[in-house]
Amino acid sequence: MKIKEIKSSLLLFLAAVIWGVAFVAQSVGLDYVGPMTLNGSRFLLGGAVLLPLIYFRQKRQGEEAGKEKKQWKTTLLGGLGCGLALCIASSLQQYGIQYTTVGKAGFITALYIVIVPVLGIFFGKKVGPLVWAGVILAIIGFYLLCITESSGINKGDILVFLCAVCFSFHIMTVDYFAPKIDAVKLSCIQFFVSGILCTTTAFILEKPSWEQIMAGAVPILYAGVLSCGVAYTLQIIGQARVKPTVASMILSLESVISVLAGWLILKESLTGRQLLGCILVFAAVILAGKE
Repeated sequence: MKIKEIKSSLLLFLAAVIWGVAFVAQSVGLDYVGPMTLNGSRFLLGGAVLLPLIYFRQKRQGEEAGKEKKQWKTTLLGGLGCGLALCIASSLQQYGIQYTTVGKAGFITALYIVIVPVLGIFFGKKVGPLVWAGVILAIIGFYLLCITESSGINKGDILVFLCAVCFSFHIMTVDYFAPKIDAVKLSCIQFFVSGILCTTTAFILEKPSWEQIMAGAVPILYAGVLSCGVAYTLQIIGQARVKPTVASMILSLESVISVLAGWLILKESLTGRQLLGCILVFAAVILAGKE
């Protein structure tokens, strides 16, 4: 492996670490603000963080005005579609984290890597044997992770699983628009769209206040600046020199990091049965990534 590829892989791993720990930030942030207030704040922050990056990239690249006008409608349409999908997926995740552990939420969310190729069947894409093997492992792992002797699948597990399904649609939407337009601009618009939708919903369902937001400033800043702005930028830079399959496997490590972060920071723990479920879900993710 070349030095540039190693550096890119390390950037992707750092993004996975940031996203894994973000599950803790999202969980802690709920002690101060409601789910929609937290999402609205972090996505608006994420969009704001990307604005300087877009400015300097555009200045450096010197894009032609004609090309920019031609792409603008597609960029806006893509940003609206991705932003709506991101809003729904992240809202389900945020509500789900209230009722399940950070570690379980991380692994259930990672199932999107298995769900995406399966959904591709409806768009005429073939699914190979590795993906189907991953689906079987994921189902078994999900069962071991979520269903215990004392309780079945709880409300949080279901919400986070629905979140994984919605993230799958989000990924497919990004996959459709990203090759046609500037990916950073697409991300910035989707963050602002999602942030505005979540903030509007927060004023309807919750009672957000500046005092609450300031009290939860640390987890909100982490989830907004680092998880949305910085980690996404690292992903873009890292994926430039790493194969998509390798990149997806590195980024899927966020599920492992979420368990470690929940254990170290929130003192959460998993039973042996649940750890086995985590291992099977992670194996399913790796198999799907190799297809």
